[in-house]
Amino acid sequence: MTLFSGRAEANQVRLAQTGWRLLLRRNQSYLTAVGTLVVIALFGAAIVHLTAEVRYDDVVSALADTSWRSVATAIFFTGLSFLTLTFYDLGALDYIRRKLPYAQVALTAACAYAVGNTAGFGALSGGAIRYRSYSRLGLEPDDIARVVAFVTLAFGLGLVAVTCLSLLAVAEYVAPLTRLDAFWLRTIAAVVLAGMLAIMVAARSSHEISIGRITLRLPASRTTSRQFLITTLDLAASATVLYVLLPTGTIGWPAFLAIYCVAVGLGVLSHVPAGLGVFETVIVATLGHAADVDAILGALVLYRVIYHLLPLLIAIVVIIGIEVRQFTGHPAASSLRRAGGRMTPLLLATLALVLALMLVLSSVTPTPDENLLLLSNYVSLPIVEGAHFLASLLGLALVIVARGLALRLDGAWWASLAIALAALLLSLAKAVALGEAGMLAFFIVALLASRRLFVRPASLFGQALTPPWLTALGVICLGALVVLLFVYRNVEYSHELWWQFEISAEAPRGLRALLGVTIGASAVAIWSLMRPAATAIAPASKEDMQRAIAILETQDMSDANLVRMGDKSIMFSPDGRAFIMYGRWGRSWVALFDPVGPQEAWPDLIWQFIEMARSNGCRAVFYQVSPRGLAYYADAGLRAFRLGELAEVDLRQFEMKGGKWATLRRQVSRGQRDGLEFSVVEPTDVPAILPELAAISDAWLAHHNAREKGFSLGAFDPHYLETQPVAVLKCEGRIVAFANILLTDVREEGSVDLMRFSPEAPKGSMDFLFAQLMEYLKAQGYRRFNLGMAPLSGMSSHSTAPVWDRAGRTFFEHGERFYNFKGLRAFKSKFHPHWQPRYLAASGGLNPVLALMDATFLIGGGIKGVIKK
Repeated sequence: MTLFSGRAEANQVRLAQTGWRLLLRRNQSYLTAVGTLVVIALFGAAIVHLTAEVRYDDVVSALADTSWRSVATAIFFTGLSFLTLTFYDLGALDYIRRKLPYAQVALTAACAYAVGNTAGFGALSGGAIRYRSYSRLGLEPDDIARVVAFVTLAFGLGLVAVTCLSLLAVAEYVAPLTRLDAFWLRTIAAVVLAGMLAIMVAARSSHEISIGRITLRLPASRTTSRQFLITTLDLAASATVLYVLLPTGTIGWPAFLAIYCVAVGLGVLSHVPAGLGVFETVIVATLGHAADVDAILGALVLYRVIYHLLPLLIAIVVIIGIEVRQFTGHPAASSLRRAGGRMTPLLLATLALVLALMLVLSSVTPTPDENLLLLSNYVSLPIVEGAHFLASLLGLALVIVARGLALRLDGAWWASLAIALAALLLSLAKAVALGEAGMLAFFIVALLASRRLFVRPASLFGQALTPPWLTALGVICLGALVVLLFVYRNVEYSHELWWQFEISAEAPRGLRALLGVTIGASAVAIWSLMRPAATAIAPASKEDMQRAIAILETQDMSDANLVRMGDKSIMFSPDGRAFIMYGRWGRSWVALFDPVGPQEAWPDLIWQFIEMARSNGCRAVFYQVSPRGLAYYADAGLRAFRLGELAEVDLRQFEMKGGKWATLRRQVSRGQRDGLEFSVVEPTDVPAILPELAAISDAWLAHHNAREKGFSLGAFDPHYLETQPVAVLKCEGRIVAFANILLTDVREEGSVDLMRFSPEAPKGSMDFLFAQLMEYLKAQGYRRFNLGMAPLSGMSSHSTAPVWDRAGRTFFEHGERFYNFKGLRAFKSKFHPHWQPRYLAASGGLNPVLALMDATFLIGGGIKGVIKK
């Protein structure tokens, strides 16, 4: 009894642990957001403590005292750093053996780093820039994923190596920050470097090393050395940007490089956007004893402006310039325009975030005395107070509409334009802030120049903000609080401060602005977290079915005939020329295949489907999509993950002659000797043979211990079978096998869906059926035959392949006990098809895994259907 109770308790503990793991995994994005805010709060408190003796006016004076020569030098090294950054992408493309023109690669890389350095999180990451740009330039999703992985790994390893090398020389400067003795810092650095050197040596003789059960595929030592050199030059140049802005003689350059690398590394590890606050804390903590803290803070502010904001503005100018030049018909702009057009929304969205931060921070910092004096002569106090408060709320509104800009919403464009115009006027009315007004004017001009890119007529407020955007709201509020505490640390707090309204009462004005922003951000966060419940979706009506069938008959996509099953919902494009068939499982709206209809109607329909899914609190998923639509899914913010390969036979060249067709010829000859007879039954004659087909189908299901599937596969439904021809095989006058044929009126492509055969059918009957069917379709004038998809086929095993591909490849190689992956591909390979990749398009993170699970359950009809084949 005791043993039994002990086992029961152990099972309960395991179930509880599993429940906690599932809970943590399900809420990982929100926990990451909370952790990020906690980190920035801790570092914010540290920076306030480290600057206890510093006054805001001293920082402003230090900024003003910076020489133009230092600023010009910093700008030069910023340009050098970004030039070096372009070679990360060139190295990655060379590693995957793909070549693109340098101008396009440089533009993409520069924009990716301009966004990544400034925003530094999720929806506005450099990876999103690369995905949108490179997909337009012809790279496949797995190639883009390998580029992103290579770039990330190259920078990370280079940063570690440079930091360790620097620590060997200047560990005593970093020791006070880490509270470790300089000896131990050098020891750790030496061990890390020795390990990296051992890996490089191993890469010279073999591209693989094994650590236990883990096998790592390494690049050649030449590639590794080249990337290390690039990272060293990049870090040296970017460190020099800040170094030349610091007071002369603060610290030696080698020691500063080590400190800079540590600060950058901690900023990256913190997951705080742009390392905001974390980077500054490390620099102040290590250099505060060697120079005035106010001068260091002034240098840090200039560094952020020159190295983060200036490249973003230049990138926008270049991209907008390319967009404008295309109207002049200048041929030199055409190739770059393809790379730049889809990056503009992300660049403008990032700038909107920067402007939002600027508006909020300006509301908690004092106005120069001369500006206040000027305002008091021309503007009444209520207008100044109102402008100050409203400008901070407009900053909050810019964060919200920035997401819409990234998604190319027309409503977001109009809202951004209105907010920017209002904020420009308010910035003049509240503080005669010419710099602030100039930035807003630049934003307005950029919006006007790129108007044609924002054409998606989706609701701006019809969906919740995602965790990265909620994190941005929290970072802005915490940043404003830290700045407020720093600026007004000498002002004694009292409740009366809230009710002081004077032209010189700066602290009360900042308190009220911060309160308004915090309340507004909290309201937005609560509204976003209260997601709508997933609603049921109804199957298509008869009228919708008739409209969809009329569309598919004019297309060359034979698989689209699965809409005739009637088990899927249908969504039509705004112009009614295209449709998407879809189903729902869990929190996934799963669209089957690309949209059916003219390709020019796809973008709006894809976007319409995504918005409708999100408005119902679900994720949008596109299952088994082709390379033709990848650019459209990338524009909509989705990523593509390879599912397998589709086999297509060119019927114009299909002729069973020559050595490669010997095996298939033998199967056909064998079928003829066994008495197999092939024929095609027209739809009008199918009802007469339905009883025989039903008996074969039941016997096939029983023999394979299987059940009917759905969604991406047809089921045995008399109404469905009567809509298209059926290919049958007879032996001694009885039907022993059949397959329903999927065709459209354009006679471009043919395919099959249900393939059933009797257990008594001669061996090789399906080979015989397919060969005879291809001969039949070729004679009817069809150009190609669609053999369907081989799941997990063609997954990359390259060293820089994403985890998705490596896991799929492993399952393809060793998952025969679950599904006959290799056997299915081998069967299709008999017909020597052309293999084309097929993808799952979904947003990143855990979404593709959850989406694939939901799609699997949707096809199998639930967990039982999946388990029972």
